[in-house]
Amino acid sequence: MKKLLLLLFLLTTAMQAYAQGVAITGTVQSATGNAGLPGASVLLTNAAAVTTGLVTDMEGNFRFDNVVPGKYTVEVKYLGFKPLSRIVQVQNETVNLGQLKLEEETTTIKEVQVVGRAPLGQQKGDTAQYNAKAFKTTPDASAEDLVTKMPGVTIQDGKIQAQGEDVKQVLVDGKRFFGDDADAALRNLPAEVIESVQVFDKKSDQAEFSGVDDGNREKTINIVTKEESRKGQFGKVAAGYGTDNRYMVGASVNFFNNDRRLTVTGLTNNINMFDFSVGEAPGGGMRGRRGGWGGGTPDGINVTNTIGLNYSDQWGEKLKVSGNYSFYQRENDNNRTSVRDYVNSELNQVDMEDRTSNNTSGNHRFRMRLEYTINENNRLLITPSINARQSRSSSFTLGQSFDDNGPLNESRNSNTSDDGSYDLNNNIYFSHRFGKPGRTISASLNTTYSASEGDSYQEYSITDFLDETKSETRDQYTRLDRNGTSWRSNVTYTEPITEKSRVEVEYNIGNRINDSDRRTYDFVEQTGTYSQLNEPQSNTFRSEYLTQSVETGYNYNSEKIRLQLQAEYQQATLNNDQVFPTAYNLGRTFTSVLPSAELEYKISKDKNLRIDYRSDTDAPSVDELQDVLDISNPLQVRQGNPDLEQEAENRLALRYRAFNPETNKVFFAFLMGSMTQNYITNSSTTGPFTLSNGEEYGQGARFIRPVNLDGYWNVRSFFNYGQPLNFIKTNLNLNGSVGYSRIPGMIDEEINYANTTNLRAGIGLSSNISKKIDFNISTNSSYNFVDNTLTTTSVNNNYFNQSTSLRLNWIFWKGLVYRTELNHQYNSGLSESLDNNFTLWNMSISKKVFKKQLGEISLSVNDLLKQNVSVQRDVTAQYVEDVQSSVLQRYFMLTFSYNIRNFGGKLPDDLNNGGGPRGDWGGRHRD
Repeated sequence: MKKLLLLLFLLTTAMQAYAQGVAITGTVQSATGNAGLPGASVLLTNAAAVTTGLVTDMEGNFRFDNVVPGKYTVEVKYLGFKPLSRIVQVQNETVNLGQLKLEEETTTIKEVQVVGRAPLGQQKGDTAQYNAKAFKTTPDASAEDLVTKMPGVTIQDGKIQAQGEDVKQVLVDGKRFFGDDADAALRNLPAEVIESVQVFDKKSDQAEFSGVDDGNREKTINIVTKEESRKGQFGKVAAGYGTDNRYMVGASVNFFNNDRRLTVTGLTNNINMFDFSVGEAPGGGMRGRRGGWGGGTPDGINVTNTIGLNYSDQWGEKLKVSGNYSFYQRENDNNRTSVRDYVNSELNQVDMEDRTSNNTSGNHRFRMRLEYTINENNRLLITPSINARQSRSSSFTLGQSFDDNGPLNESRNSNTSDDGSYDLNNNIYFSHRFGKPGRTISASLNTTYSASEGDSYQEYSITDFLDETKSETRDQYTRLDRNGTSWRSNVTYTEPITEKSRVEVEYNIGNRINDSDRRTYDFVEQTGTYSQLNEPQSNTFRSEYLTQSVETGYNYNSEKIRLQLQAEYQQATLNNDQVFPTAYNLGRTFTSVLPSAELEYKISKDKNLRIDYRSDTDAPSVDELQDVLDISNPLQVRQGNPDLEQEAENRLALRYRAFNPETNKVFFAFLMGSMTQNYITNSSTTGPFTLSNGEEYGQGARFIRPVNLDGYWNVRSFFNYGQPLNFIKTNLNLNGSVGYSRIPGMIDEEINYANTTNLRAGIGLSSNISKKIDFNISTNSSYNFVDNTLTTTSVNNNYFNQSTSLRLNWIFWKGLVYRTELNHQYNSGLSESLDNNFTLWNMSISKKVFKKQLGEISLSVNDLLKQNVSVQRDVTAQYVEDVQSSVLQRYFMLTFSYNIRNFGGKLPDDLNNGGGPRGDWGGRHRD
């Protein structure tokens, strides 16, 4: 390994001595101003019709490196502007095209006063770009309110999704904003500062740096801001107080000065707000999207205090810096009721639990990103991060088990714990491009260290109604210390073989070491101390997972087709070493051949098809490997399995996108399937049984241990269709999905397959009338068929869920604003003992005040009908469980909020009319 790295270093040094990069540079600007246009598409086409593309940075600059001499066409496109093209003759020196001025594109319809309807967007390869002007929102809307009006962008289970996948990153003018927290980024930008929105699958940092596509993608949204919004201060502050001592104080303020951008956020409240939003309705009750599908709000009653900082800047010409820090402190009180029906229970065993808990937690998180351009051919990326967490919790659980003959047992369980942990992570990546276009070498090193410690106390009692000898009471103290170290490194070399293709070779090596020391002590009444060591529940354990792999690949890229083929040979060694209570060592070596492929076909400039195939392996966790008894739930005893093997997964995905710029119709389809060998699942044994330490458990108890089983399948499809309905000035969104999962599990030494089929359909209408009225109407229905192969009776529970919602924001008269949000949840097929159906109704009446109507006084009510609940279902290969948790219900609140808008002495166009264009919402307006 050392010799290989030395050889690669010498090659890099030698080649750099004579590497010569010829570049084409320029700046894209608006013809009516001097500021650059970020996110503009720049295409470079050679005489052989091979096209290379990129987008401009925040200042409108672009640069093509390693361009060989010849004749080229440079074409520039930007939404809302006329395209521009230039012929360039490249010789042996850098070509600077200077300022490329784009003229705005408008369409005039004879004598009608309305300037042509704003184009919805366009499809650029695999990037969907939407024009923010085409989607009308109220003056107080956030970026989240805006993007969820766009085709294919929805909120599912409290998360932003685009084209059927969770959004992992949000960029602002091509730069990271709030790190990896996509929700925070969307909630801290007002919609009025946005020019356009791009939705695409972002390549990994390594692929972007080296130019070598590794196939790793993350669904990403890039927000391009308006020119006049890139210098100034904007944000929102708010404070409110209500009935039952409910309160909220929050702020989000952005300081933008071109490249230098600072955002400060803060929030304290007891109304279940987890973060502050510039678009948040006063009182906080209008944002019900952060919960699960069965309820509109987070579980339990939460008191939250948070502060956040986000910073990004360009230090000189070579260094880009960004970072963010966040702290949150949260106290959660929750009452939880669950009903669990077991598979393969001859007498239909049912477990019921009532749990009351209190948890207080705090978290510090710091992220930083340094991008250093050493020169035209060498780049360095460093991304350190630090996390520190502390939590204290207490809970009491009353559990009962029944079957057809009556009660089996009852358990009472009291727990308290105090835990702390931290982790340090750093990633260093270096990339070098040689003089020959396409010849590159890159290397990376990722290191992680984590540590945690905790103390917990548990008192429990079990009453066995069938056999009193199996009843017991126990009082225990547990100390747990863990630490983990991991590192991973790779070296990649690429070599062009033709103008359109190249090959690559990659070497990877990584190691992960986890140490765990767990000691459990029983309470001794004679001494009044926890001094009796419980050996079966104690363990000292080390797990080491070493992987090495060699990968070869072939890449082909033309104007229509991009093809990538890769094959990886991997050798992995898993070594488990137990020191206490009994010493043993178990080592295994796995060899795998992991192929991957990706095909992208650009059918036309507005249609795109992509097919991905991936294979991967995954090692079991320390908890799954550690051979120690866990009796935190006395009727569900768990124990790890050091004999577990690594999982092997194969995935195939197909994506199709189509956009019609003439009709503004958008269609997206997604199909994904995966199968896993050696899938890590649970094996459960029904009582009565005897543990290895001689303890006996009666009927109704269960012993659970992880095992490897084959037969896991998961297939999912999704489609979205969107188009404007001009005759009623709304946007229509249709979506649907079909999913199937097959989850294996073992019950009493028999294999069960939980087969679940999910059918889902939804329709939504979002207004596009004016900036004084904004509404969304949607309904989503989901039907689930559950079939367990070991039973044909009670637990084959098919269930149906329907969620119908209406959200209205109406500025109806002289700054008076009415807001309402209705959400009706209908659930069928869940446990009868739970509250399955409810209507959540939030509303407020507000008055805008001050100059430009930047202030607002609001009276709001949360859960007017006092019906809010939280219900969810969990399906596994062992059981089907329904859970209901406590939620925040009705309260009233009076709130004052103020929008900060200071853009170099002028407001954005959206605010110049005091909160929207003149005229009633039903009258004539100008797009």
